[in-house]
Amino acid sequence: MAESVVIKKYNNRRLYDTEKNAYVTLAALAGMIKEGRQIEVVDAQTKEDVTAFTLTQIILEEAKKKNFLLPVPLLHLMIQFGETVLSEFFEKYLQQVVKNYLAYKSSVDTQFSKWLDLGAQLSQQGPQVSPPFNPFMSVFDMFPKTAGEKPKGGKKKDGE
Repeated sequence: MAESVVIKKYNNRRLYDTEKNAYVTLAALAGMIKEGRQIEVVDAQTKEDVTAFTLTQIILEEAKKKNFLLPVPLLHLMIQFGETVLSEFFEKYLQQVVKNYLAYKSSVDTQFSKWLDLGAQLSQQGPQVSPPFNPFMSVFDMFPKTAGEKPKGGKKKDGE
């Protein structure tokens, strides 16, 4: 992954992309992040890192569009215990949980796609290559269909 893009934040709330030498919006920053880029936001005057604040603004803007981000009880807990219990949880565990979820989801999506491809290949080749497949046929062949018929495929008694 490339180096992070440095964004300067000015007092008038304007954001300046030092890579493109142009002013950008929060939506543009969100787009960069969705493309996999890392951003670093620095206050232009004080040189203070304000990345977390800016990323929070982006999340809030996204939530405003959908009118929902997190469940209300969780938001209450975040405010109530924000600087103690939850900050440790978010720093240590939540990031790893989300990464694990995304990795698992990706592997399941890949496997499901392979199954769909295999099924499509078999459905195209199946009628041409082999007779129809019935997974229960061998089980039902063992039982006589009529009272006088002998079972197929079972063990034969001596003399039969």
